[in-house]
Amino acid sequence: MAPRVGSLKRMWVAASARGTGLGRRMLLALEAEARELGVTTVRLETNRALTEAISLYQRAGYVQVAAFNADPYADFWFEKRLGRKPRR
Repeated sequence: MAPRVGSLKRMWVAASARGTGLGRRMLLALEAEARELGVTTVRLETNRALTEAISLYQRAGYVQVAAFNADPYADFWFEKRLGRKPRR
């Protein structure tokens, strides 16, 4: 992995909690932590069966990119360039 590039491997929300915004909040928290660690780009891969996840990533600003690994279960690869840390 290139310097300052992070990888998001797995996020999972129980079926009973889906539709509550938990996935979005979790993704935002992970991105904030990545920024704190100096990560400027987050990459992830996902399977075509995970339509809700794909939609979440796209709404959050992730864009589809060329495959960056050989994961045999991945159908789509995404990345997002993180902005600067918010000032407090």
